[in-house]
Amino acid sequence: MIKGRAIKYGNNVDTDVIIPARYLNTTDPKELAVHCMEDLDPEFKNKVRPGDIIVAGVNFGCGSSREHAPIAIKASGISCVIAETFARIFFRNAINIGLPIVECPEAARDIKDGDQVAVDLATGEITNLTTGKVYKASPFPPFMQELIKLGGLVEYVRERMEV
Repeated sequence: MIKGRAIKYGNNVDTDVIIPARYLNTTDPKELAVHCMEDLDPEFKNKVRPGDIIVAGVNFGCGSSREHAPIAIKASGISCVIAETFARIFFRNAINIGLPIVECPEAARDIKDGDQVAVDLATGEITNLTTGKVYKASPFPPFMQELIKLGGLVEYVRERMEV
């Protein structure tokens, strides 16, 4: 179960504002986290707390296919992203690095900035703890849940290779 405070954004949050191109000369997650969302929300690095959940509208993660974007989000302390929809390449990159993401249009529209939210990846249930409203998203298949739990594709494969 993931629990955190919602940080709300709108539609079409692209990878260029998640992590601006001027910082793509590093792959260090900690350095990327310092600059995460800074062009969209200059106060993000000061307000984000470990466990927070980004909630956004349609087409989250559109733009270039950089893996840096989900890495920066995860390294900043964000525990999950809920959106109405995700750009397909962001969706894949997020899963590959073990960043939990959930598509749920109703939850993404209803949840307000600062609401306390709980996400059960196994069932797809999202609960707005502030309002008590419960939403249902499609859960990931068990192997994808395991991949996310292990921290991404590399760790998932590494564990399988050791067996």
